[in-house]
Amino acid sequence: MEAAEIFRLHGPEYLAKYGERMPRAQLRAMRDIQQCHTAVLGGQVYVCTKCDERRWSYHSCKNRHCPKCGNDQAEKWLEEQKELLLPVVHFLVTFTLPEELRRVARSNQKTVYNILFRASSAALQKLAWDERFVGGRVGMVGVLHTWTRALIYHPHVHYIVTGGGLSVKGEWKRSREDFLVPVRALSVIFRAKFCDLLKKTELFDQVDGRVWKKEWVVHSEPVGTGEAAFKYLAPYVFRVAISNSRIVKLEAGRVTFRYKDSATDQVKYATVSAEEFMRRFLQHVLPERFVKVRYYGLLSPGNRHLLKRVREALGARAIDSGARTEDGATNHRESPRCPSCGNEMKLIGTLNARGP
Repeated sequence: MEAAEIFRLHGPEYLAKYGERMPRAQLRAMRDIQQCHTAVLGGQVYVCTKCDERRWSYHSCKNRHCPKCGNDQAEKWLEEQKELLLPVVHFLVTFTLPEELRRVARSNQKTVYNILFRASSAALQKLAWDERFVGGRVGMVGVLHTWTRALIYHPHVHYIVTGGGLSVKGEWKRSREDFLVPVRALSVIFRAKFCDLLKKTELFDQVDGRVWKKEWVVHSEPVGTGEAAFKYLAPYVFRVAISNSRIVKLEAGRVTFRYKDSATDQVKYATVSAEEFMRRFLQHVLPERFVKVRYYGLLSPGNRHLLKRVREALGARAIDSGARTEDGATNHRESPRCPSCGNEMKLIGTLNARGP
């Protein structure tokens, strides 16, 4: 069972009910997911040179929210991050948006998500400059996530942070191996900066004032070397709300999917109506052209000269710009194998419209 099939069968009802109120990004995601790897997008025709078996290979939609697309991009992204690696311990720091702000966030995603990034990154950098903790400019890469494993709306940002920073005197200051900054102090600064930024918008009065008095959730833990940290983060960059492998069945208009409970680590099953499944899925579609991966501090594009200086000071290995595989920079794809005899198949034509 695939998400595409659910959207094909029940999407028309959903659009008839909510289509006029849906953001353009959600409408496009629905269309792309339905058309992905179908004749609508065109493709190629292959023939087996041994048994004359024919195969039609259709194009992918390349929508970042499609469960069929993007799964092979993590390795390429990791290769591109090599120049950012430092031979120091790194930390995973997670900032979670309080429940009282989620209704406003869901209806004003671009504004609130941008504030979430700005407030969290500024709070972390401010505390990292404190001599008691790091005493320098750290490097940070953040990824926005908006879901739980059960597809519940739960916006949060994961940051991979260098365990050390560049001081104002140009010296490298290491953090402790098991501690970056105090999370309780960090949550207070995060809350204050978020509040200040939200006050500059028309959304502030829509929020329950009690949220500014409660404790906000921030979590920090060491995650190993730079290479290990980026490998840890890579799936978060390209993961979509739910993979097709987790969808168990669609029966009588109800969808059953499995997920792992974060508290017990046990596999559980949820059954919801097709409409509710589509609603849960689509609320995680990001606004068009929204940047979900952002770089700050030493890792920001404007500070790469400082990062280079730090790499040299720490004795980091040089990056071989020609080390990428020859086919890594091209769109080369291997010819498919015949499903009947296993022989390599030959491309004989392209499909620009609907295939057979």
